[in-house]
Amino acid sequence: MAKSRNTNSGSEQLQHIPVMLGEAVEGLSVQSDGRYLDGTFGRGGHARAVLSRLGPAGRLLLMDRDPAAIATAQAEFAGDPRVAIRHANFSSLAEWDETAPGLDGVLLDLGVSSPQLDEAARGFSFMADAPLDMRMDTTQGESAADFLAQADEREITEVLWNFGEERHGRRIARAIVADRTVTPFTRTGQLAALIERVVGRREPGKHPATRSFQALRIRVNGELDALQQGLNAALERLKPGGRLSVISFHSLEDRAVKLFIRDHSGRVQNSRRGPPVQAAPARLVAVGKAQFPSDAEMAANPRSRSAVLRVAEKLVEQTLSHEGHA
Repeated sequence: MAKSRNTNSGSEQLQHIPVMLGEAVEGLSVQSDGRYLDGTFGRGGHARAVLSRLGPAGRLLLMDRDPAAIATAQAEFAGDPRVAIRHANFSSLAEWDETAPGLDGVLLDLGVSSPQLDEAARGFSFMADAPLDMRMDTTQGESAADFLAQADEREITEVLWNFGEERHGRRIARAIVADRTVTPFTRTGQLAALIERVVGRREPGKHPATRSFQALRIRVNGELDALQQGLNAALERLKPGGRLSVISFHSLEDRAVKLFIRDHSGRVQNSRRGPPVQAAPARLVAVGKAQFPSDAEMAANPRSRSAVLRVAEKLVEQTLSHEGHA
């Protein structure tokens, strides 16, 4: 969900540019009378593009777990009769009555958004000292500070490795547990300084706290579990022929999306050492290959560099009965 930061001269107004806007919306193959869901509204870049293609009979459903994002959506779109807005995690999209008639497309722009990164008080970034929060939904759940205050060394190590692939995770975890007995970790600057002290600056151009902050953010927000639940819910709510368009920003997300599409495409990965596995009936088909930002987009918006877009289409009902062995 990362978007670029442009500061107008003499103004603190930030412009947030949606990543892979054209490609993601094209992937939805928007029909003017269709029903579409943007599960990660952010600041509405993708939503506006979808809405511009809808006619009077079209419907756009907007979700976000971030109260600030929902406030923006309400301010801009609450008066449009084609739009419905819900403050919730996209993992619960199937629980929303508005999705019950079926969806022609679902768009998910994963990860942390520029407004979240650029607002220091949210605690997502190590670039400024702020409360160590990292919650996308500030109305519920434990903060990163809460987690680090009570987790043991093993749990912290596992989070740093599993969600950040931080090879120095054990050393960082040991230092956190030792230091918190004197001073609890409540500030981003405090945690970043500890990680830099433990790891040192070994990767040119990358702050040593990058992987750890990513890992803690994913853990605090339950992002990978929410993604899996959201993909399952989207598949259930999509109409035959409906499109799923997902933008990922790190390998853990992209791998989950890639495997989800593969696992529902009627193909199976058999092991030479195990018994053959029966393929489930095909329900999805990938639309083209993974797409990446253009050189021009990456130059204009450095935060788009790690983006990967995958698009899939739900198979029509009559195909399901004879695609199982594809």
